[in-house]
Amino acid sequence: KLRYIMKFQDKGFLLSLNKYNENSAIADFFTENNGKMSGVIFGASSKKIKNYLLIGNKFHLNFNLKQDAKIGYFKIEIDEVNTPLYLDSKRKLYCLIYTMNLVKILTVENQENKNIFQLLVNFFINLKNENWLINFIFWELNFYKCIGYDIDFKNYVKNVEVNGDIKYIVESTNKVIPNFLINNKINTIDNKDIINGFKIVGEFLDKSILKPNNISFPLARIELGNLIKQI
Repeated sequence: KLRYIMKFQDKGFLLSLNKYNENSAIADFFTENNGKMSGVIFGASSKKIKNYLLIGNKFHLNFNLKQDAKIGYFKIEIDEVNTPLYLDSKRKLYCLIYTMNLVKILTVENQENKNIFQLLVNFFINLKNENWLINFIFWELNFYKCIGYDIDFKNYVKNVEVNGDIKYIVESTNKVIPNFLINNKINTIDNKDIINGFKIVGEFLDKSILKPNNISFPLARIELGNLIKQI
């Protein structure tokens, strides 16, 4: 008789879903108490499950790993429906897809991180707010801090007065950093600042995190960037 070598109940956000065979899929969840977990969902193509098996939705999970098995399996129940709320908003949908992909590629299997789980909870709260895009830029920086890549833009800039306004310039490149990334004030931000801030955070992601770890730049962030340019 086979023994279970791992068995737990948890809650988690669906990060990715890939077909395993005709009726099953391999899923990645970021869970509250066990971090990122991979496993098979049997019957994933059935109407009962398929309709709510969307990246970003939150689930009750029963995980089982049997002795001699290469991969465990999940039994799932929907906990919170998130993603369908944004199917009509391209920017928010791409932001959601990108966020789940980012957590998948930059977190370690089976390593609990309640801060990241809470960030995902906060992400969906933020998505309902008017200033969701500005707050997402800060969300991204908080996530990088959680995985050990903290950046304080104040350390890289000098203050320059232009027409009575203070501008922050990167000394090595003369690139202008939007004020909100320095002073955290979001009440005077225009669309140009949002576009610029999003681009600068993306450059930090690419140069400091992805390239040193040989990870490709997420396509969903490029798509989101293109959509942001249209605001």
